[in-house]
Amino acid sequence: MSRGSGWGRRYLRAFVGGFFVAVPVTVTVLDRLAYVARVEGASMQPSLNPEGASECDVVLLNRWSVRNYRVQRGDIVSIMSPRNPQQKIIKRVIGLEGDFIRTLNYKKRHVRVPDGHLWIEGDHHGHSLDSNTFGPVSLALLHGRASHIIWPPGRWQRIRADLPPNRAPLASHDRRDGDDEEG
Repeated sequence: MSRGSGWGRRYLRAFVGGFFVAVPVTVTVLDRLAYVARVEGASMQPSLNPEGASECDVVLLNRWSVRNYRVQRGDIVSIMSPRNPQQKIIKRVIGLEGDFIRTLNYKKRHVRVPDGHLWIEGDHHGHSLDSNTFGPVSLALLHGRASHIIWPPGRWQRIRADLPPNRAPLASHDRRDGDDEEG
């Protein structure tokens, strides 16, 4: 009998030890790579939550892809709200640093997106608190890029970077051309 109880204790100790190592490692990996988020509200309709309040989309947010602040126009991103750091919001990237944007109801009709910032908007204009409300958003607030809709099952799909009609920048400054000078 003592032989069986010794084995049980070793098994339990190994399980508990493994659990206390595996959980923090898993949480750290998921925090660095990706996580899922429920999208609430109408600001991204019809791209996300096309059925309104009756069913919310759940998206996979890729944190790894934005680790060096590499996003492109049309990406749907999660950022920490400039108004409430406890809240994350999901919007579409309309302009990158250096782009000239025609705004929608912002205090200025045209804006040059400053270095280190993005211009973000919800797809459902008039139902979104976005850059047209609070201006360009710091890249430091970037949290992840929505890569897939994973719920509900009927909406499983990869999310592609698309700019809405008439929302392309008036002029852009593409740093990949090797021209890092502001002009």
